[in-house]
Amino acid sequence: MRHLVDNENLETTNFNLAGKVALVTGASSGFGEHFARVLAAAGARVVVGARREDRLQSLVSSIISDGGEALAVAMDVTNAASVAAAFDQAEAAFGTVNVLVNNAGVAAPKTVHKTTEADWDFVVNTNLKGAWLVAAEAARRMVSANSGGVIVNIASVLGLATSTGHGIYSASKAGVIQLTKHMALELANKNIRSNAICPGYFKTEMNGEYFDSDAGKAYIESTPSGRLGQMQEMDGPLLLLASDAGSFMNGAIVPVDGGHLVMSI
Repeated sequence: MRHLVDNENLETTNFNLAGKVALVTGASSGFGEHFARVLAAAGARVVVGARREDRLQSLVSSIISDGGEALAVAMDVTNAASVAAAFDQAEAAFGTVNVLVNNAGVAAPKTVHKTTEADWDFVVNTNLKGAWLVAAEAARRMVSANSGGVIVNIASVLGLATSTGHGIYSASKAGVIQLTKHMALELANKNIRSNAICPGYFKTEMNGEYFDSDAGKAYIESTPSGRLGQMQEMDGPLLLLASDAGSFMNGAIVPVDGGHLVMSI
C-alpha cells in the first residue's frame, strides 16, 4: 500500500528557522519584542520594525549579544511608503523576508456610543489596514523572489468573540482573521502559508494598568484558567506556524487563551 507520508523522514519537531529572514512589526515592546527574541533564538535573521526606534536598537543589541542576527528598521505600518522602505532595508541586509509576523496593534477601549471617528481611524488603520499593507508587501516580494514563505498575523480572541468596551478593536481583529483566510486561499499556490494566532489575555503595556487593578484581577480569576498567559506560552504556537513544523497549516486560526473562549454563558 502506498503511504501519503513517509514516517521515517517526517520531522514533526522541525522548528529550526536557520536560513530564514523574519520581519516582526510592532517589535518595540510586548508580543513583538518577545517574538523577535524567539525567532532569533530559533536561528532566523530578524528584522524588527516599529516607530520607536530607540527601543528597537536596544532589542537588536540584546539579540546580537545573545549570538543572533538582527536589524532595526523604522516602520509606520499605516504608511505604504514607510512599509516599502523597511522591506528594502531588510532585503539589502539579509535578503528576501520569508517569515512575516504581523504584530503591530493598538486599542482605544470605549463603549460604542462614546467612540469617535478618530478612535475608529486610529485602531482600524493600524490593526487592519496596517496588517494588510505589510502582508501584501511581504507577499509581493516573496512571489517576485519565488521564495515562498510564511505570514503569521497576530489577531486576538476578541476577533472571535467580543467584550464590552472593545467594539472597534474586536471589529479590527475580526477583519484580520478574515484577511488571513483570504490570503491563505490566494497565496497557497505561491508556496506562501498564512495563519493567525489569537492571543487571550497576556499582560503588556497596552493592558497592564487594568490587569493590575482589582477589577482586572477579579476578571482574570473568573476565566477558566484563572490567570493571565505567560509570554513563553506563545513560543510553541509561533514557532509551529513560522517553521516547517506547520508546513500543512494554512488558513488556521489558533487561539492561545487558556480556554477563555469556551467559558460557560
